[in-house]
Formats: sequence, C-alpha cells, structure tokens
Amino acid sequence: MPIEVTPLTEKDIPGAVTCIQRAFAQDPYNNWVFSQQNFSAERNSISLTLRCRWGMKHALFHVAKESTDSSGKVLGVACWLPPSDASAPQTWTSWGGDWLLWLEQVRMNLLYGRGGLNVKRYWIWKAAQAEAQRELWTDINGYYFCNIVTVLPEAQGKGVGKLLFRYVTDRADREGRKCYLESSRAEPNMAIYERMGFGLVKEMVCDDEGEGIKLFCMVREPQGRS
Repeated sequence: MPIEVTPLTEKDIPGAVTCIQRAFAQDPYNNWVFSQQNFSAERNSISLTLRCRWGMKHALFHVAKESTDSSGKVLGVACWLPPSDASAPQTWTSWGGDWLLWLEQVRMNLLYGRGGLNVKRYWIWKAAQAEAQRELWTDINGYYFCNIVTVLPEAQGKGVGKLLFRYVTDRADREGRKCYLESSRAEPNMAIYERMGFGLVKEMVCDDEGEGIKLFCMVREPQGRS
C-alpha cells in the first residue's frame, strides 16, 4: 500500500476530523476529559475543524493517504507544533492566530455548549502539561512537539504512523533539534515510540479528586549527526 504524506488542505479536513474521532474514541485522556454521556460528536467535529484550520497556518499539520486511492481517504493525521525560543516574544502572526482561534471557540461554545467537556479536568491537564514542559524543555533550540498523531484502526500496522512521524523527525534530525510528545497509553504506544527514538522522561499525573489519568512524556534526541 503506497502511502504519501502531504500538508493538510481544506479538502482534507472532514477526513482528518473523522480519523481523529475514530482513533480517539477509546483514548484514556479523551474518556477522562469528556463525559461520554453528554459527548456531542457534532460539537467535537466543529472544534476539530477550527483546530485544523488553525494548524494549517500555525503548525505542521499533515495527512497520510494511499497514493493510488482516487477518493483521497485520510488514513492518518499528525499535528506538530514547531520549535520556538521560549525567551523570545510571541510574533504578531502567532498572537493573532491564537486570539482568532479563541474567539471562534467562544462562539462555538455559545452555540453548542461544552459538548460534554469537563472544564475542570481540562484545566487540570493544562496546568500539569505546562509544569511538565517547564521542567523538561531545557534545550534553547526548542522542541518539535507532536501534539497529535492518529491512524484509522483499519490502517494501523501498515507503517502509516511511522511515515507521519518521519516527515518531521527527519527534519528535526537535519536541524539537530529534539522532539517531544505526551502519550496517553503506556501499551502499546510507548514501545512504538521507543522504536522511533523516543525515551520516557516523565510520567505526568492529572488527578481530579482521586479520578485521574497518567500521560507519558517522551523526548527524542536528534539522530544521524556526528
């Protein structure tokens, strides 16, 4: 099955949203931060669409498709945040993009509600994530942050995820930069990521009065350089 990885386009967004929703249907973090009884697939689709459009301009957002499939079905999705200098001020372009996304999300919440999102748990996670990144992101050259990578269940085990990773990890190797991710599953994800050069550096605990999840923070050193 010949696979090609290309930047996300507007045409790809519906397939990318479907891929993300299907791949994360049983994800531990997703099930912790969303009430499954009140979960709104419609609201979630709109939220993901907004994020995709933001990512097309401000992130490294790619899709994987079978090159011989005329339907253009999206088999996998990856969104990486590019490295930045934490000591440098945010650019106007980045600032404007963040504010536009925030305003669109406010409008979405007014129209569709929270869609089952547990706001308290969301902010517990954001605080834990910020603390972990302050502790771990010590390289002044910044990190390529794998924000999301998903592959349709029927396409898993065929090298799709590996190609999505290599599209950015090869670039990181050329630039001599580190990569970072946070996995919500120990098994089988960590073993897969370890084969791609990542190593566990921290177990991030998100706890809501005894009901919590654990995320696994992993870093990949640049490879192939003397």
